Amino acid sequence: MKIEVWSDIVCPFCYIGKRKLEAALEQFPHRADVEVEFKSYQLDPDTQAYQGQDYYESLASKFGSIEKAKEMATGIAEQAKQVGLTFNFAEMKPTNTFAAHRITKYAKEHGKDNLISEKLLYAHFTEAKDVGDIEVLADIAAASGLDREESLAVLQDKDNYADEVRADIEEAKRYEISGVPFFILNQKYAISGAQPIETFTQALEKVWEEENPKPILEDLSVTDGSACADGSCAAPPTDSKS
Repeated sequence: MKIEVWSDIVCPFCYIGKRKLEAALEQFPHRADVEVEFKSYQLDPDTQAYQGQDYYESLASKFGSIEKAKEMATGIAEQAKQVGLTFNFAEMKPTNTFAAHRITKYAKEHGKDNLISEKLLYAHFTEAKDVGDIEVLADIAAASGLDREESLAVLQDKDNYADEVRADIEEAKRYEISGVPFFILNQKYAISGAQPIETFTQALEKVWEEENPKPILEDLSVTDGSACADGSCAAPPTDSKS
């Protein structure tokens, strides 16, 4: 089974949704047969690089006021806490995520994309690091097991892995994805948003049962007892007249 996850590093519900999917997978008996691939998505491609702006102030225009932005953040932080995450909204650094998506594509070539995706989310939401700064990204890459200097060289050339990131974004458009997180299971079923763990569990079970159906046979035999079962055999009754 393959699960494709469109997400953005600065999307709080992407981190929460990731944890809920992971919780469902922990309970899924066929976890070893599930591949999870993270896809790039940008909530706001026009966001500028971090230049010291306050996180709440950066959201004020979207929510109407700083107070409304703080109220929103408090509610989301409570949801994050329920799945074991700590969100440090007061110190978060609003930034453009394109470079972070590029380094994730580089990490994918080395089998480290899932690991670096987790570290990027943690760096932004919990550690309040600037995930748009290439030096910070190179450090995160190194912490994910990649060579820091090679990672930095990849990041310094803005064309590196840019096409791969754009391809994911274009694919999202074809699926008419307008918000994240967005999960597609076996290119057949979709889950939008950080749904309850039970929703992910039910989806996993549904896809697995459909992809691995139990054989259904029509029984044409006549019941006469001529079979062995549970360690015992019974012969069919004989015709006493013969």
